[in-house]
Amino acid sequence: GFGFNIVGGTDQQYIANDSSIYVSRIKKDGAAYLDGRLQEGDKILAINGKDLKDLRHKDAVELFKKAGSPVSLKIQRRLQTQNGPVGHRGDGESGGLPLAAILVPGLALAATAVWILLRYRQRI
Repeated sequence: GFGFNIVGGTDQQYIANDSSIYVSRIKKDGAAYLDGRLQEGDKILAINGKDLKDLRHKDAVELFKKAGSPVSLKIQRRLQTQNGPVGHRGDGESGGLPLAAILVPGLALAATAVWILLRYRQRI
């Protein structure tokens, strides 16, 4: 196997009103554990290009059994907030830069521009 267990499906929802397939457990020293990219709680969106949306649990398991090797997974990484619930990114794509990575340099640049403007105006 791939060294991980899955939960979810239309018939066994892991999260209320969400029939997605999730990684429930990564087996120590299994393929997924040794690879290191998959994490418990990740939502599996597709396997080898086959969308897992709206599948029964047993049908998802069957897709994994027939996947062959190597296997390609499209996952949606969980976002863990401290002392809060597990969240997910919108569509499985990268979330981009955090807001602070844009605001902090932007504010520093604005402050520098204001300082230069004030220094320039004092010389006139």
